[in-house]
Amino acid sequence: MAYAGEAPKPGFRPGMLIYDTRYRSLTIQLIVLVLFAFGVSWLINNVIVNLAAKDRTFDYGFLWNRAGYDINQTLIPYTNDSTHGRALFVGLVNTLVVAALGCFLATILGVIIGVLRLSKNWLIGRLMTVYVEVFRNIPLLLWILLSFVILTETTPSPRDFRVTDEMVAAGQAPAARMFLNDSVAITNRGMNVPAPLFERSLGTAGIGEFQISLNFLAIFAVIGASAIVNRRMVRRARAIQEDTGVRPVTWWKSLLLLFVPVIALLLALGFHLEYPRMTRFNFSGGIEVLHSFTALLVALVLYTAAFIAEIVRAGIQAISRGQTEAAFALGLRPGRTMSLIILPQALRVIIPPLISQYLNLTKNTSLAIAVSYMDLRGTLGGVTLNQTGKELECMLLMMLIYLTISLIISSVMNIYNASVRLKER
Repeated sequence: MAYAGEAPKPGFRPGMLIYDTRYRSLTIQLIVLVLFAFGVSWLINNVIVNLAAKDRTFDYGFLWNRAGYDINQTLIPYTNDSTHGRALFVGLVNTLVVAALGCFLATILGVIIGVLRLSKNWLIGRLMTVYVEVFRNIPLLLWILLSFVILTETTPSPRDFRVTDEMVAAGQAPAARMFLNDSVAITNRGMNVPAPLFERSLGTAGIGEFQISLNFLAIFAVIGASAIVNRRMVRRARAIQEDTGVRPVTWWKSLLLLFVPVIALLLALGFHLEYPRMTRFNFSGGIEVLHSFTALLVALVLYTAAFIAEIVRAGIQAISRGQTEAAFALGLRPGRTMSLIILPQALRVIIPPLISQYLNLTKNTSLAIAVSYMDLRGTLGGVTLNQTGKELECMLLMMLIYLTISLIISSVMNIYNASVRLKER
């Protein structure tokens, strides 16, 4: 008796790379990869040839040369005798400060507006709708310029705060007054606020050319440790509540943990404030926050909050209405229902598009050049580029820095998104 065996497998033929679906996708990918490699090699060779034709080299030695220009607002020590690398770092810090504050404030404002857009109050809902439509449909650059013009044209000049002997004798008050018990002054140049000082300073720690204040480092460490301990205490109280049904009183313990350690450290360091005082022509002492920084921050926050509000609204509406009805049936008030039931579930929908808004806000800080705020674009991509003539090097380095910042933001937010997403069993 004869048995039919398995059919012999056909051998490989070159034509299968095109006509066989098992190999066709690999063939296409290989062709695209080869073409991409040829394109990159041609581009690099073209750059090398053109640089050689102009008798120029590709290097970053200019970063160690003297910068020779001033920066109007710095958070770290800098003079015009510092290097271009130092100026780059100053611009990077200025960019990160605006981006961090912008993301934080825009998130708070966006959540509030997004929730209010769903309010049953007709007037509040329509006002929030007008806000969203107005701010997101006008270019951000115009909002930055408008904010800057308002701050510079509607505020008094420093001389309006001056008090002369003749004015004192006549009992005449100055044209402008300071705010908050004469501690804050807003002029057409900027805002002067008190500066923190320490009588018993811990000094600074040097990392290369950069100096880090040990005072602020110790304060941040104490605040972080207090927050961690308080979080563990709250988790323990929640666990006790789940086991026994009775939640321990923790509010006064949280207040002690969060405020007593940092207050004790500030007292030990001799913390006090240096208030701005009017001199002959301008204010001295304190910290001067330029209107270029304020205008950029305000415009970024108001503009980005409009988009975040729509994201929050969509996330809330994605949650089944039955969740709200069940919470009301248990006796929860609307505010508690939103904070305890709806928003935690809506985060799974809100976080992914929120990452894009954080990235957009960070990259939009490069528009600071419009109001002369010296961020990364203004230092490395502005004055340094013009002085050194290293256009290619400056642009590539600036692109790499923005790419690194964006990837870090995406990674951190993706980790948080993984922690709030629905856990499957």
